[in-house]
Amino acid sequence: MKFAIGLFLILILQIPLSAQESDMQTLIDTTCIQNALFESDEIFNICLRGDIRELFKDRRGEPRYHPLLMKYIMANGETDSLNIRIKTRGNFRRKRENCKIPPLLLNFDSVQIQSNDLFSGQDKIKLVTPCIDHKYVLREYLIYKVFQLISKNSFQVRLVELCFEDSIKGKKTEDQYGILLEDQNLLADRLQAQLFKRANTRPQRNIKKEFLNMVVFQYLIGNTDWSIQYRHNIKLIHIKGKNGLIPIPYDFDHAGLVNAPYAKPAKELRMNSVRQRRYRGYCIEDMREFQPTFDLFNKLKKAIYAIYTDNPLLEEKYIKQSLKYLDEFYQTINNPKMAAKTFQYPCNPHGTGNVVIKGLKK
Repeated sequence: MKFAIGLFLILILQIPLSAQESDMQTLIDTTCIQNALFESDEIFNICLRGDIRELFKDRRGEPRYHPLLMKYIMANGETDSLNIRIKTRGNFRRKRENCKIPPLLLNFDSVQIQSNDLFSGQDKIKLVTPCIDHKYVLREYLIYKVFQLISKNSFQVRLVELCFEDSIKGKKTEDQYGILLEDQNLLADRLQAQLFKRANTRPQRNIKKEFLNMVVFQYLIGNTDWSIQYRHNIKLIHIKGKNGLIPIPYDFDHAGLVNAPYAKPAKELRMNSVRQRRYRGYCIEDMREFQPTFDLFNKLKKAIYAIYTDNPLLEEKYIKQSLKYLDEFYQTINNPKMAAKTFQYPCNPHGTGNVVIKGLKK
């Protein structure tokens, strides 16, 4: 199955002018190399061959790397391969009782890659695998594409059709969706930023515009599984010359818009399901401060809906459910009373708006 997504905006990285022309060209060349894997929205075909059973069993304690052969189809239709190392990763999705296939980390650091190869400039890449059904991976991928519309400060992703070939048993799985996620260090390089890794960081340290765009986006998709304080499913970056931090979200499988059967909100939030939305920003009593963010989401409404409408990869039932879920969001932000009740919830001392989600220990 090969489809061109063809529904998304292309984000162009704008590199500031430099006094040193040669330095600027070097930066451009490096960025192009690092982003080659993610510059297309075409589905990428990958098959991992090796002792798959042994790899999937490695779910407890500190995982070790396993040597596997990665076969992939290039843009010209030819097949190429690389011998790489792969290990399991994650917390919730790594546990056997939660997911059939654990998330994986692809390591290219010992591979001799040609300068024009698709993986040139890559070191380690996270691979999101199907937990229960690969349709939920596709839904999560689309959420990354939604956030790319909202902010250029976002992770790049590539949808893949993934198979596993067990060299011991001689069995090969059917193709399933997966997601390749841009490495955080390459993300920082691309955005000419530094990763901020200090824990217990107050949300107010974020640039307010960037924070409100991110947190209203989390409300849009129905995701409460994140926190600034513990950098749970959030990367923080600092760009030189910017007064404050920029939050970049990832890992959306517990979002209501994905609606995975295993997803449940944290008990501390006292919510019935992940389909129930809960705004989790800090208290801002003046609703006028939200208006530029609401204006942005209204401006992007057509583009956001287009990610779901007439998408050949999605089930018709899910498209209708998603559009209804999005409609509810837009009804809220465009109704002053509903918006005030929703987005001033963290100001309620008796609510759960200020509960901090720690996440699982890494």
